[in-house]
Amino acid sequence: MPLQINLENNNLEVTPSVGGLATGLKSFHKDGDSIWIGWSGLTEEEIPENLLEDVKEKARKEDCVAVNLSEEEIEGFYYGFSNRTIWPLFHYFMEYTEADKDHWEIYKSVNKKYAEEVLKHYEDGDHIWVHDYQLLLVPNMIREQQPEAIIGFFNHIPFPSYEVFRTLPWRDEVLKGVLGADLIGFHTYDYERHFLSSVSRILRHQVSFNEITLPERIVKVDSFPMGIDYNKFEDAALNHFKNTEEQRTELQRRLDHHTNETPEAKLILSIDRLDYTKGIANRIRAFEYFLDNHPEFIEKVRLVMLAVPSRSNVPQYQRLKREIDELVGRINGKFSTVSWTPIWYFYRSMPFENLIDLYTSCDIALLTPIRDGMNLVAKEFVATRINQTGVLILSEMAGAAHEMNEALIINPNNFEQISETLIQAIEMPEEEQKQRNKILQKRLKRYSVEKWANDFMKALHETSQDRDAFKARRISSKVSDEILEKFKNAKNRILFLDYDGTLVNFTDKPEKAKPDQELIDLVHKLNQSANTDVVLISGRDKDTLGAWWQEIPVELISEHGVWMRQKDSEWELSENVNNDWMSAVRPVIETFVDRTPGTFIEDKNYSLAWHYRKADPELGEIRANELSNVLKELISNRGLSVLEGNKVLEIKSSGVNKGKASNKKLVGKDYDFIFAIGDDWTDEYMFEELPENSFTVKVGMKKTSARYYVEDTLKVRDILKKFAENS
Repeated sequence: MPLQINLENNNLEVTPSVGGLATGLKSFHKDGDSIWIGWSGLTEEEIPENLLEDVKEKARKEDCVAVNLSEEEIEGFYYGFSNRTIWPLFHYFMEYTEADKDHWEIYKSVNKKYAEEVLKHYEDGDHIWVHDYQLLLVPNMIREQQPEAIIGFFNHIPFPSYEVFRTLPWRDEVLKGVLGADLIGFHTYDYERHFLSSVSRILRHQVSFNEITLPERIVKVDSFPMGIDYNKFEDAALNHFKNTEEQRTELQRRLDHHTNETPEAKLILSIDRLDYTKGIANRIRAFEYFLDNHPEFIEKVRLVMLAVPSRSNVPQYQRLKREIDELVGRINGKFSTVSWTPIWYFYRSMPFENLIDLYTSCDIALLTPIRDGMNLVAKEFVATRINQTGVLILSEMAGAAHEMNEALIINPNNFEQISETLIQAIEMPEEEQKQRNKILQKRLKRYSVEKWANDFMKALHETSQDRDAFKARRISSKVSDEILEKFKNAKNRILFLDYDGTLVNFTDKPEKAKPDQELIDLVHKLNQSANTDVVLISGRDKDTLGAWWQEIPVELISEHGVWMRQKDSEWELSENVNNDWMSAVRPVIETFVDRTPGTFIEDKNYSLAWHYRKADPELGEIRANELSNVLKELISNRGLSVLEGNKVLEIKSSGVNKGKASNKKLVGKDYDFIFAIGDDWTDEYMFEELPENSFTVKVGMKKTSARYYVEDTLKVRDILKKFAENS
């Protein structure tokens, strides 16, 4: 929460939170009509029963709702899964990543606790904004209970590349949890790209630019670099310089004394939480390398290093603390003179006024994280430079580096580069310092934390409007009842049913998508209904389709309309087509099969299909575009066309499609109920060609000519079962 509740002598004390997110969003929370749901900071065991209501009351006064967590939950959820699994993995420290099933179970249960608390306060029309890696499962937990809710999720740490993320045992569940949101935000485009790649490769959802197509909705993913409360830091710096000698802090007096004694010496500032991702040990070694190779700067620079304690009960952090203590001690012992110590080291939290002392007094900020979601310290340092002097040296691995190009950007693992950059910073003329900082300050002031929050909420609101942009309406229970009523009252009915992706789910190999007994019984029952014609209209070859439905005298149309099998009849060609072109086209497709692992050719009587469902999603799409262009050029003037289906390219006669085939069935018939359902672009011909009063249905939420859509094959069967029961 944006406040910390502490227990002192059986009294509750409330202080503001110091975390980056809590600080950043505090002003946005105060200005808006919002409820902030978060942990109180005290475990259930720490709160006496008689003070439980007081804790809730203290939170309520700040428009907050306290989630109570036990010691076991904090241990498993926060110190366990969040900080021993997700945190190291997402920062590329795979050697520190633990995969503890008990921690995972607690993480799930705490996420559920948060989701339930949200649902208690949720009202229709509310927008829900879930934050950070501790609550990755919450969006979908809310979505399951409130399908129409508008949910945003923001990840404040890096999102790793697919190759790293895939090592997480619970990768599917984590991705599905986040995909409960309508809008997913990251600090940089790199993290956004990594997330989209993982969704595409692991869950196999269709990704187009920054949109993920789920069966029931579209999820948008975007980057929103987080800013700071710029005015707060600028005003604090202005007030700082107005302080009299008596009003100055003890720290500021020490800094002033140093400046007065050695006016030519430069103070280099380093501020971080004590975390292995921040590259603190490397920074100290780089500083040692600098002094070793440039002894002329001895007594002319000092590294002022503040390390804020963090997660001190996690073993890696304890080891890091020991390593840094030893490094500082060794380097100070190695280089110190009677009047000079190279590193001033503070291991503590500092009040805000002391941070301002450091920001305003130091000449250079040296921030070298090995991996960092954003790094707001870099922005805070620049905001406090009232006279626009000062130099920021920033790791390219920090999210902030993407928008702070005027800083001196370094590779945190390159000691030589850091050393040379320190010299550049020390010797940089004031005019150049001001020129760089002027641009940085203008940008940071414009893109403050409030603008970041408002931009995200605006984008989230737009996702709710985008839901209405789809022409097709979802078949809700009310719409389903309306269609069923028309079906029951009709005198003559015809049902056009696509097969793959509609009646059955897709499989890696087409031959495995055989109809199950439930589907066979359902189609048989519909086919026997009075005044009802059932037509299975598919891109499948006639031999496979015929073999699967040989026991049921249902009408079949195969290869998008090339072949037709009427009830109790043999197959017959419905179009005058030839296949003499296939020998020229096949070798071209075979080269793409060879170059694209996981793809294969399906032979049909009068068409060839290249399947790429099992290929790497990104490579598959690239190759599909390539092949489509090559084929279109090859088959021009041959009366052929390239049909782009669901992870399949099909080359067939231009005059054959499902629209033409379905319309043929209507000639001379007086149907007063026409129903057509399908899942991909091959079915669009059917939706477009059928009469306007037809009930056309798309499977999956995609842009379509159909009037309605359903989420998946289960919903398709639900509709058909109702038809069968009421025929």
